[in-house]
Amino acid sequence: MIRLIHARTLYDGTGGPPRHDCVVEIAEGRIGEVSTGPAPAEAKKVEIAAPGFIDLQINGAADVQFNEDPTPDAIARIAEGARRGGAAHILPTFITAPGDGWQQAIAAVRAARSQNLAGLLGLHLEGPFLSPQRPGIHPAAGIRPMREEDLALLERVEFPLMLTIAPEEQPKGTIERLSAAGIVVFAGHSIATASDLDAAASEGLSGLTHLWNAMPPPQGRAPGMVVRALTHPTLFAGIIADGHHVDPLNLTLASAMMKGRLFLVTDAMRSFAGSIEEFDLMGTPVTLRDGRLTGPDGTLAGAHLGMDEAVRMMIDRAGVPPEAAIAMATDVPARVMGLGSELGRIATGFRASLSFLDEGWNARGGLVDGVPFD
Repeated sequence: MIRLIHARTLYDGTGGPPRHDCVVEIAEGRIGEVSTGPAPAEAKKVEIAAPGFIDLQINGAADVQFNEDPTPDAIARIAEGARRGGAAHILPTFITAPGDGWQQAIAAVRAARSQNLAGLLGLHLEGPFLSPQRPGIHPAAGIRPMREEDLALLERVEFPLMLTIAPEEQPKGTIERLSAAGIVVFAGHSIATASDLDAAASEGLSGLTHLWNAMPPPQGRAPGMVVRALTHPTLFAGIIADGHHVDPLNLTLASAMMKGRLFLVTDAMRSFAGSIEEFDLMGTPVTLRDGRLTGPDGTLAGAHLGMDEAVRMMIDRAGVPPEAAIAMATDVPARVMGLGSELGRIATGFRASLSFLDEGWNARGGLVDGVPFD
């Protein structure tokens, strides 16, 4: 089957300027020729075409929370909900839980991948190997050091895995072993110093989870994680651009300092693309009010956010050019996961995952490996 897409405006994911009146040929789940010209009669016509958005941190959607239901069915529901915000591909995210609950998440993703679940890239484990001093909304009782048996199990995971840890809490050599096993290691919920991050980066640390959040604020004589992320030559960072987690001025600063290294995540919870406005998160009541999810003490509890909203925030409030904001949702996260040669671009030979938007940057469907979604 050959499918033709005609876009009035096309962003190819490179961060370069948009092209106009483009025709994209799709065949057997891959992008064929990308040309310029009038719309063929049989083409699907869209206002804006971009590479399929990639969300590397999504905890839930469509009234489902991955921590509460670590199953292939829940992953399918979350992926479907994420597509409401234009996300073609996701890493379902399992946060700190008591005991060894994270092992259920690994089993669920393994089963879902055996079913070829559309849009599923792998898994993001955010904890439990974090700093007890920066738990955020994570249940503090579940945070613990990594043991040798944990490390051995993680090393055997055979699919794409992102792991958020507090590097200062881990024995020397841990990150080196994880990285050697192909795991994408990020620092988060941490009090690491700038020198701690440098040491971790030398062992294979790839980046930071939700920049500015669950980490010490920068100070004049203690630049810490934030400033080191901004100034480091290679470290990536995810950022939650919902207007609640990070002030738009800090979004502007991060985007200016981290060109090609900053990417957008939603950190979405079950309320996104769902009907629930109040829910329990492993014993903590969470309430949605004015687009903000918080626990009883006001602690932010994930986000009520779609990828299209994050892109819109970067453009409208942070002053980022649209082509750069699109790259933060596409090319950069693809490169983070080592998938930069097959996802994140609209180019010949790449997987046919696209996100369609209107002129207000609202998601209007797309394709996942050539299969349409609304």
